[in-house]
Amino acid sequence: MNVECFFDTNVLVYAASTSAEDALKRNTALDLIRTKDFGLSAQVLQEFYVTVTRKFRVPLEPPAALALLESYRALPLALIDYPLIASGIEVSLRYRISYWDGTVVAAAESLGATVLYTEDLSHGQRYGSVRVVNPFR
Repeated sequence: MNVECFFDTNVLVYAASTSAEDALKRNTALDLIRTKDFGLSAQVLQEFYVTVTRKFRVPLEPPAALALLESYRALPLALIDYPLIASGIEVSLRYRISYWDGTVVAAAESLGATVLYTEDLSHGQRYGSVRVVNPFR
């Protein structure tokens, strides 16, 4: 299953934010969600849930966060399994990035994505077949 691109957690988080200071990023994230053929990973969904229910200034109630997760349920999803974990470790060692970022890159690769939308890695950097784009810069 191939997708055009892969979204890191921050794209989903900004799309869910109600903070006035995130308005521009929210609009950018919502536009990406509406217009791109994208995939996600179980890791991204887990991080999203924790962030919106615990780290927002005004956290979402768990049922509201779960409803947002449900809206992403039908999308292509990279599951956390041993091959993805091992690939994430290899990517993190090869490129000297965190394990978590390496696993996001590995998940993007596993879905055939050539673009990874994130603000956590260097804009324009290539990690194998995946190119990072920071849509919020």
